[in-house]
Amino acid sequence: QLQASGGGLVQAGGSLRLSCAASGDIFSNWHIGWFRQAPGQEREFVAVISWRNSKKQYADSVKGRFAISRDNYKNTVYLQMNGLKPEDTAVYYCTTRRSLVATPFSFFESEYNDWGQGTQVTVSS
Repeated sequence: QLQASGGGLVQAGGSLRLSCAASGDIFSNWHIGWFRQAPGQEREFVAVISWRNSKKQYADSVKGRFAISRDNYKNTVYLQMNGLKPEDTAVYYCTTRRSLVATPFSFFESEYNDWGQGTQVTVSS
């Protein structure tokens, strides 16, 4: 089960750090991702991290502003969001992609298995 937290209201240019806490084990071949969904839009990929080796990948729209990281001991993944823009306003979801073997990163929500409840991020201009 995944629990996302850390959302809120922030002015443009500000920062937030989202957390995704997993209850239960996370296995080395899993990927932990963040997606977001703005009102009236489809859910879109934001960032993903490998639990095995911390390799990361980001959507072009957040590169250089967002950073994904993990804490193995806490079974938690973080999304540090800096330089926030009004277009970052969305509900942010964390998700896991479970696999028994090493796989390439996926940007498609259909390939992820478990989803947290989402946390709202609102950026005012």
